[in-house]
Amino acid sequence: LEPGIPAGKNSPMPQKKFHVLVGVTGSVAALKLPLLIVELLKIPGLEVKVVTTERAKHFYNAQEIPVTLYSDEDEWQLWKGRSDPVLHIELRRWADLMVVAPLDANTLAKVANGICDNLLTCVIRAWDLSKPLLFCPAMNTAMWEHPITARQVEQLKGFGYVEIPCVVKKLVCGDEGQ
Repeated sequence: LEPGIPAGKNSPMPQKKFHVLVGVTGSVAALKLPLLIVELLKIPGLEVKVVTTERAKHFYNAQEIPVTLYSDEDEWQLWKGRSDPVLHIELRRWADLMVVAPLDANTLAKVANGICDNLLTCVIRAWDLSKPLLFCPAMNTAMWEHPITARQVEQLKGFGYVEIPCVVKKLVCGDEGQ
């Protein structure tokens, strides 16, 4: 390339991929994780990794996730000594954006109160607040309507995180609601 001439579409310069870190928690909505990942991968230039809680694993088949999937076990296997990388910090550095979908009631409460007892909550606690973090609450309507839920959602918004609101639909339990 010549100085002062911008790189074109056919330029040999590789384009930097945009890194999306998906967090998934133990809500029934985690059933949709394979679909979410497939849809994200349709976006050109996107690279995706997933951090899962142990409870989320109950709702999807890891073989259906075509990207790197991290869980608590990986954090502890990676670190052996002082000079080793710390996975939750490495993921924080790697990601340009994080989306937690679904965010269950338990993890919502943990994050709102600063509890970081698994890989996902450690990534969120260490998150670079100059980067976007989107969260998608997903829980039974009775849990959603509990007064503490609204307080916890506001707490996360106060940190600068962006809520992707719930939708009204027929729930797995048969109820209709948010």
